[in-house]
Amino acid sequence: MTPSPLVLDGLVVGAMLLTLGLVGILSRRNLIVMFLSAELMLQGISVSLVSWSRHHGDWGGQVLVVFVLTVAACEAALALVFVLQAFARTGRLDAAAWQSLRESNLPRTIDLELPASDAEPLTFPRLTPAGVEPDHDPDAALEREHV
Repeated sequence: MTPSPLVLDGLVVGAMLLTLGLVGILSRRNLIVMFLSAELMLQGISVSLVSWSRHHGDWGGQVLVVFVLTVAACEAALALVFVLQAFARTGRLDAAAWQSLRESNLPRTIDLELPASDAEPLTFPRLTPAGVEPDHDPDAALEREHV
């Protein structure tokens, strides 16, 4: 029995979603991005299950997808609580922030490859408030125009 193009397309889309989620988990340290990557992996598996279920003409894969979605919803609630607690205690969403949440009798694991941007906050340029003219020297502007 040869699979139809619809099944192959579903399996390709499922594999792409799974791969994107895996790359997201392995390459990012932001807790929210890691959580969304895990959800993307679950959706890739769900698409593959629905494709195989439709190909074989039974409802088993689609029923399993309903259970996968239920587990994903529970996981989303728990992950949201963990992410909010980590942010409330550390003030950032980096996965290395979980190091400070361990028990006091366990030694802290030091990640030597932390980026320097974690040590100091970024400062962005600010615009002048609306209605306030910035300080400038009108004589210097005239000299630049005549040159």
